[in-house]
Amino acid sequence: MMTQKKKVLISYRLLDEGLEELKDKFEVTMPQDKSFTKEELMALLPEYDALLSNFTLTVDKDLIDAGGDRLKIISNYAVGFNNIDVDYARQKGIAVCNTPDPVIEPTAELAYALMGCAARRLAEDDRKLRIPGALKWGTFENLGLGMFGKTLGIVGMGRIGQAIARRAVAGGMRVVYYNRHQLGADIEQKYGATYMSLDDLLKCSDFISLSTPLTNETRHLIDARALSLMKPTAILVNTARGAVIDEKALADALRNHTIKGAALDVFENEPVITDELYQLDNVVLSPHCGTATVDARIDMARFASQNIINFFAGSGRVCRVD
Repeated sequence: MMTQKKKVLISYRLLDEGLEELKDKFEVTMPQDKSFTKEELMALLPEYDALLSNFTLTVDKDLIDAGGDRLKIISNYAVGFNNIDVDYARQKGIAVCNTPDPVIEPTAELAYALMGCAARRLAEDDRKLRIPGALKWGTFENLGLGMFGKTLGIVGMGRIGQAIARRAVAGGMRVVYYNRHQLGADIEQKYGATYMSLDDLLKCSDFISLSTPLTNETRHLIDARALSLMKPTAILVNTARGAVIDEKALADALRNHTIKGAALDVFENEPVITDELYQLDNVVLSPHCGTATVDARIDMARFASQNIINFFAGSGRVCRVD
């Protein structure tokens, strides 16, 4: 007698290349179009053993309850999990997992690219070149800032922060960092990194890259006061979460040239962006695409799938949310 396959419900249409093993081992349902609505998910979920959710889906108590006693695991297609009521899921005996590994390199890659883009004013120059007469040519026109030999302050020296540090060191930058806890001497030595307080980091850094998770403690970590401590030549890069920065205070700082520039991949109330940022030439705007490569999207689907496969296999190799 054949054992009936367990059923997996995928909330968002993912690339098929990342789902091959999952489809081989489970009965998988995925929307033909972009995504299921919450109402559709609630109607479907009682018949499924696992939910593979996307970071754009709010998995709240109502959705979790819709899974009844059958739902055993929520595998989130994201490095974060702030879209899921994790505490409630745990109360119901449901495992919650995420996909931290595949996002490290593409996010660090984008952070370093944004740093260079803002420093060399590439987005601004590109815009002006497309408008006849808007850009002046000349030896002392369109001057940007170099990165070689400069100090990069990394706020949040986890795996993404360290991947950014690796790129910065290769580019001839000095690395300082602020973290909840100081890292071991072996890791500091690897990047030549110096641990310091947040205030000291803000004061001495030429470039500041945010890689911290969003918590009650880090919400508006970069506010008007923090911005006032930065060098007038400093460039701020955010590939973490938008609300780590007080966006209105940042717009004021950029307009008043309290700092030189910024590059943002995430926003406080995305997809809504503070209007004033659209009008400023000294900020680069990117549509939350830190992991938006074909490679990363496939890897994330495989990782989220593997969490489910391992969970039901009882292997223990599941990337659970801490």
